[in-house]
Amino acid sequence: MSRTREEAGLVDAAGALGPYVKAVRKGQRLRIDDAAALFGVSVDTLSRLENGVGAVRLDKLLAVLDGLGLSMLVGPKEALAGMVPDPDVPRDERG
Repeated sequence: MSRTREEAGLVDAAGALGPYVKAVRKGQRLRIDDAAALFGVSVDTLSRLENGVGAVRLDKLLAVLDGLGLSMLVGPKEALAGMVPDPDVPRDERG
């Protein structure tokens, strides 16, 4: 399941964020080394984030998200559930 940059992504598992970040970076046609330099993180940090290997500091994660034009929304699951479209429902059938 791939998402476009315009669609929100619900990250409900540790391994789900990295592929989403990587897809957005590639969608913006940024090489990993160029992106890392733009975001002020090391290539190793960005690679670990995208591949879900090891730990990444929160400040580095937020720098990457900001650099990609993304943000993180945190709140109760119940409150956020209706905010993110269900990827299994076709766009033309969403209410």
